[in-house]
Amino acid sequence: MIRSFRTTAVLLVGALLVAACQAPGTGVPAPTSAPTGAAPTQAGTAAPKPTPNFAGKPINIVTGGTGGVYIVYGAGLANLLSSKLGVAATAQSTNASVTNMQLVRDKKADLAFTLSDTAFDAVKGNAQFKDAPAKDAVALAVLYNNFTHVVTKDGTGITKVADLKGKRVSVGAAASGTEVIANRVLEAAGLAQADLQVQKLGVADSATALKDGRVDAFFWSGGLPTAAIVDLANTPGLKVRVLDHSDLVKKMADKYGAFYFTATIPAAAYKLDGDAKVSGTANLLVADRGMDEALVRAILATMFDGTADLEKVHAEAKNLTLKSAVDGSPIDYHPGAIAYFKEKGVWNK
Repeated sequence: MIRSFRTTAVLLVGALLVAACQAPGTGVPAPTSAPTGAAPTQAGTAAPKPTPNFAGKPINIVTGGTGGVYIVYGAGLANLLSSKLGVAATAQSTNASVTNMQLVRDKKADLAFTLSDTAFDAVKGNAQFKDAPAKDAVALAVLYNNFTHVVTKDGTGITKVADLKGKRVSVGAAASGTEVIANRVLEAAGLAQADLQVQKLGVADSATALKDGRVDAFFWSGGLPTAAIVDLANTPGLKVRVLDHSDLVKKMADKYGAFYFTATIPAAAYKLDGDAKVSGTANLLVADRGMDEALVRAILATMFDGTADLEKVHAEAKNLTLKSAVDGSPIDYHPGAIAYFKEKGVWNK
């Protein structure tokens, strides 16, 4: 059953990434401009604006690493935009949030998945963005919530975050949102990276290292379920534990902002002995403020019209609703997004 799960997951992501990287050359319905031979308008009446044509327009979507949600969701989004909107969308694997915000800042990405705390730091010029903020980054939508997993297994003697002192711990890939949150969870527990034997691995490599006994625990900020942890939980003879750290959330929120809140990972997600209360953070889809407003509206319309397709890609897409999309972003929204949500009657800011 484990091999079947892994094979199915790999085939799904692979198929989506292949589809996402292929621009729809022909046969894809796309918006077209008004015909040049249209009847003249009445005197004093403004001619209607032609519908923009986005056919073949490159859209680079930066996501995350293997084993996480971003890469799967992002590949599905790229495929949806390519097939329904007619753009040439591709999904690029990255180290996730911090790297993604840097790519948006440097005009090397069109759309980016990112954690809300990292987006806030990027726009405000905090932390890693102190010398080069991403001032023009804006939100298109809140997508779903991330859950901070602090994962270990039976036999490590680790039952709380404070027990990580002196242990071999992966704090997430370098320049990832996971590493940012890991540092803040550790800080709230009175620890720092210097107190650990630190490794910086993505979720797939972290899970493999825990299974092989090369780390004692790892941090991961992701949606539910995260494939790499499901795979780990299905390993014969291995019992996964996710550490409750709800007692640290208030300290994190008080110091860094209200984008940290208490969330619950249900026991069924990873065959846990009980639910785990952890820190949660919203995920955003962001772009540069200079992106064409009509394109932003078209992207959002395609996403919300195609939610059923996205839900087939990953369960977290079920959390994308018009109401939730406008609730929880600590950064400004793109003017095109505001116009779209006003049309839908959900913009109340």
